[in-house]
Amino acid sequence: MKTIKINSIARLLLTVLFFAAMINAKVTAQIKDDSITLKTAEKWLKNRAWSNDIKLNVHPSVNAIEFYKQYHANKAVWEKVILFIKEKNLDSLSVGKYPIDGENAYASITQGPSKDLEKAGWESHKKYIDLQYVIKGKEQIGVAAVSSATVTKPYDEAKDGAAYTAEGTYYTAEPGTFFLFFPQDAHRPNIKVAGYDIVKKLVIKIKAVN
Repeated sequence: MKTIKINSIARLLLTVLFFAAMINAKVTAQIKDDSITLKTAEKWLKNRAWSNDIKLNVHPSVNAIEFYKQYHANKAVWEKVILFIKEKNLDSLSVGKYPIDGENAYASITQGPSKDLEKAGWESHKKYIDLQYVIKGKEQIGVAAVSSATVTKPYDEAKDGAAYTAEGTYYTAEPGTFFLFFPQDAHRPNIKVAGYDIVKKLVIKIKAVN
């Protein structure tokens, strides 16, 4: 009787594990599916389920659907990124590089002069997503679709970058709001804003999921 009871429990556990795996596979497939709607992504973004109570906002220019997909496809890494922002005193953090999760995510703090418009270049990356946040000061950042940009320097895998010319939209980056640039986003950061000669900035590189 005891053997029969143990076998029954084992079969029950296997059944539960099987259905849990099926549900997980279904959720993963939905996340990778292009059917994720803008409404779903924007609701998730607005509800701040991603935020771990950090006070920063996501800039309105950020692709909400892509953020939703990338976050859910690599949630453990994104949670470490958000925790880094939450736990570090960014205002007093020294210039330098900071590990977050090996090659999956790492941060750098810079402080220096921003650039005149003509000296700031367009760029994009394939391996990594850029989280860019101005801690002190202000700068302008241009944003354009890679698909509409003209390549001036082909993608360099070692540097994870390509250069472009583009007609984009320009936004002011300032404390309180961060930007996310995905592989399909060409961006032109570090452009000088009058009256703000020195900018302290956080850039976090987050491994992109294809």
